[in-house]
Amino acid sequence: MRLHFIDPGKPVQNAFVESFNGKMRDECLNEHWFGTLGKARQTIETWRRDDNEVRPHSALGNRTPQEFTTRGAALRSPTAPFELHRREEQKQKSTLELES
Repeated sequence: MRLHFIDPGKPVQNAFVESFNGKMRDECLNEHWFGTLGKARQTIETWRRDDNEVRPHSALGNRTPQEFTTRGAALRSPTAPFELHRREEQKQKSTLELES
């Protein structure tokens, strides 16, 4: 395995990490004052869980990363085509019931 570092002063070479770092800085680090290391860990963990489990991401089709991962696992399942078809039928049925 060979490590490849980005060139100094070229954050665009790793835009995904730079985007995450900016979001974390703006939404978490700049919003809180950490009096202790324990408080910092707790606050950052709370933010991380919200970002990964609650907040939808536009890059993931406005789903949470957890929903996106669960759907990906379902798509890899041997019964995936059947399951997706069944879910679509259930969704249509519930929509029709709501309209009645």
